[in-house]
Amino acid sequence: MSARIADDPRTTAPNASLLVLRHGQSLWNARAKWQGSADIDLSDLGRDQARRAAIALVDADIRFGAVVSSQLSRAAETARIIAAHLDLDPPRIDDRWREAHAGEWQGLTPDEIRRDWPGYLDDHRRPPGFEPVEEVIARAMEISSELLRAAIGHPPTLVVSHSGVIRALRRHQGLPADRVPNLGGTWIHLMGGEVVVGDDFDPHAAPESSGFDEDAGDGPTRVS
Repeated sequence: MSARIADDPRTTAPNASLLVLRHGQSLWNARAKWQGSADIDLSDLGRDQARRAAIALVDADIRFGAVVSSQLSRAAETARIIAAHLDLDPPRIDDRWREAHAGEWQGLTPDEIRRDWPGYLDDHRRPPGFEPVEEVIARAMEISSELLRAAIGHPPTLVVSHSGVIRALRRHQGLPADRVPNLGGTWIHLMGGEVVVGDDFDPHAAPESSGFDEDAGDGPTRVS
C-alpha cells in the first residue's frame, strides 16, 4: 500500500525539508491516558504501525538523509524501527521534540479530567503545571530551523515527535490542527530562508490510531 505524500519536496523545490511524524500507539494511547512528557512505551500495535509506515515511506520513493527523534521511548522506538527499514543510521535524539508536559493531567483520561477539572477541556484551558504552548512552539521552531539549515543540499530529514508538538506548529502558522493519527504528521520546509509548515502526511498504510490524541492547546495557553 502507498501513502499520500502531500507537499512533496520534489515538486515544491524548497531549500530543505523535514517530515515530522507522530509516534506509534503507546500503552497509554491505548488506554486514553494523557501522557505529556511521561515516558511510556509503544504497544505491540504501535510497533506494527511503525513498520507499516516505514513500508509506506519506501513505497512513496522519497529518500531521507537522517532520522531524528524525541527522547521519549514511544518516539525513539518508532524512529529506530523506521530507520532500520529505510537502511539509515540510528536516530539522533533531541529533547526539543518531546511532547508538551501536561502537568497535573499526566496519566489522566479525558473523563477524569472532565470530572476533576470541569469545563477546562471545553474551554481550551490547561492546568497551572501544563507547559505553555509558546514554549513548545519556541523549542520546536528552534530545532526545525537547525535541522533544515543543516539539510540544505541533502535529502529530507525524518523526525519522530508527538501530536501536541505537530498541532502547535500547525496552529502557529495559521493552519488547521486537526487530530494527528499515529504515524501521521506534517512537512516542514525552508523556503527563502523562512521555516514554513507544509501539508499533512497521511499514513494510509498504518492502522488507524486507537488512542487519545494530545493537544498542547490553543495559543497563547490559558492556564488556571
